[in-house]
Amino acid sequence: MDLTNQMRAPLYEALLSFKKKRVVPFDVPGHKRGRGNPELVELLGEKCVGLDVNSMKPLDNLGHPTSVILDAEELTADAFGASHAFLMVGGTTSSVQTMILSVCKAGEKIILPRNIHKSVINALVLCGAIPVYVDVKVNHQIGIALGITVSEMKKAMDENPDAKAIFLNNPTYYGICSNLKELTDLAHACGMKVLVDEAHGTHLSFNNDLPMSAMQAGADLAAVSMHKSGGSLTQSSILLCGPNFDSEYVRQIINLTQTTSASYLLLSSLDISRRNLALRGSESFAKVARMAEYARSEINAIGGYYAYGKELIDGDSVYDFDVTKLAIYTRGIGLTGIEVYDLLRDEYDIQIEFGDIGNILAYISIGDRIQDIERLVGALEDIKWEYSKQDTDQFCGEFIQPEAVYTPQQAFYSNKELVDLENTNGRICGELVMCYPPGIPILTPGEKITDEIIAYIQYAKEKGCSVQGTIDPTVSKLNVIKE
Repeated sequence: MDLTNQMRAPLYEALLSFKKKRVVPFDVPGHKRGRGNPELVELLGEKCVGLDVNSMKPLDNLGHPTSVILDAEELTADAFGASHAFLMVGGTTSSVQTMILSVCKAGEKIILPRNIHKSVINALVLCGAIPVYVDVKVNHQIGIALGITVSEMKKAMDENPDAKAIFLNNPTYYGICSNLKELTDLAHACGMKVLVDEAHGTHLSFNNDLPMSAMQAGADLAAVSMHKSGGSLTQSSILLCGPNFDSEYVRQIINLTQTTSASYLLLSSLDISRRNLALRGSESFAKVARMAEYARSEINAIGGYYAYGKELIDGDSVYDFDVTKLAIYTRGIGLTGIEVYDLLRDEYDIQIEFGDIGNILAYISIGDRIQDIERLVGALEDIKWEYSKQDTDQFCGEFIQPEAVYTPQQAFYSNKELVDLENTNGRICGELVMCYPPGIPILTPGEKITDEIIAYIQYAKEKGCSVQGTIDPTVSKLNVIKE
């Protein structure tokens, strides 16, 4: 990485130059630098609304960049160790879907774990590819899916030598990392591409004490959520491309679905954040890691909670662990993760990332302070003493891997009918069912519904999880394939 060159922020600088010219707008957006929407100016500020502009020659065009955006993308590629980088304004959902659409066509196979984000399933609905799920081990103590073992991936590859690619999470929402380098080498030896969902791994490229990043491992494509741990605005993302992939073809795929009216607020935030990470990322994420480790130690000292970390590493299903992830098992105090999540927000004014059946995740990043950590620890201690109870509920809610009967596309476009949830045992699901966040599907289109899955959904609803993806907003009924 060329640190001298990384001091530049070409897109941000072009916006500043444009602002000084006081150009009279006879283009979109129609609020005309905020004059047509004073309430918006009051909410966001004149500086922000004044930079909400449309593509024009001095500011380049995201769909076909030739100047400042192209320059910003090249700097991003250099910072992340990629051959090319694409600035994305449709969130990492758009980046993930671009990866799959760039590799898979209808009827072609892709090997992947089942604990994937809903964006992956939606991409399979769009392109008609066939998912081949690798068996995922589960940590039964805390009820979460672990990483992909090399042996399970090799087995899937041997049984499906015609697969076009493998898809991996690095890390998972909970901080679990697979042996990315060995899995990548194995896939390439079999002639398969490697796609990596690095939504929660922006920081991995900027600190050598953290797990290996996708580009370091030699992956072909990686989707990175700069807005999560990298400091850019929500909905901004980047897509990284390795040396053995046609970047111009990827650009064509991006332009199939991405907006032609890209937000320069999002684009400039990517440019600025990339510069910040390139120049100060190593020290920044070392600080984040220290804060997370301190929080883990303090929370475990409370008793009842389990803030897990590197002790989970076994060199196989947990090859490495991202210590910046503060995931906490809560069932030891008799409360589900979503119950603790709700208490933190409603009673202590603390908003964490998510709560599921057994865990919570507090996202720690470059914007956090030690006093924020202390407040979180204090609130968790208070919750233990004020709200803990005897956990007589035997429902552990751990990760379930359903049986796939049809491809997501076949099921999504099949004839379906709404059936009461409790009567769907044995039926084939025709829609997504998930708790969001984290957005890992409980059911995907084409999977068989079981009594265990029905009980999981009912329990999640009772405990206050936001169950989404279904036609019925109450999730009292499921859309299943007609028999």
